[in-house]
Amino acid sequence: MRIALGLAAIGLGVAGAAGFAFVRSDRAWGVGIAAPQPIPFSHAVHAGGIGLDCRFCHAQVEHAAAAGMPTAETCLGCHNRVWNVTAQFAPLQTALALDGAVVWRSVHRLPDHVRFHHAAHVAAGLDCTTCHGDVRTMPRTVKAETLSMGWCLDCHRQPPVAARRPDESFLHAGIEVSPLTRCSTCHR
Repeated sequence: MRIALGLAAIGLGVAGAAGFAFVRSDRAWGVGIAAPQPIPFSHAVHAGGIGLDCRFCHAQVEHAAAAGMPTAETCLGCHNRVWNVTAQFAPLQTALALDGAVVWRSVHRLPDHVRFHHAAHVAAGLDCTTCHGDVRTMPRTVKAETLSMGWCLDCHRQPPVAARRPDESFLHAGIEVSPLTRCSTCHR
């Protein structure tokens, strides 16, 4: 009985360690996995080959919390003139005809309790590649970083040189807390 209990305890410990390792793995966070899109879109072609600026399609990135996704009008503005493959662009034409939006799947979706503002990060001097990776080389957009709380806190504790600002720390229970690491900065 003692041996069985010992083996069960070891088994639980191993299962717990394996579970802990999995939830912290890139696979669990969806790193490197492309989300299915209504239209086969390639950042490698648009941002890399043609050289379109991120703000052409993600027009709200400098002014709003969400970067914004391209509208049917944005895509068809070019594709009605260049490389118009009707079958591929049917979702765009349907969205335009119904005066609706194209339903793009977000690759970098954060939980609802997280407050994130693209404009604040762009204004701080961060480049899109900091969080999204080099999308100019991605035929299908994949998550390049976990965007976990630990990953964000690492950046907030040691921001890239371009994003560093004078620190306005305050004392909380005798511990100095930077405004970038206060819970209320990122959590609702």
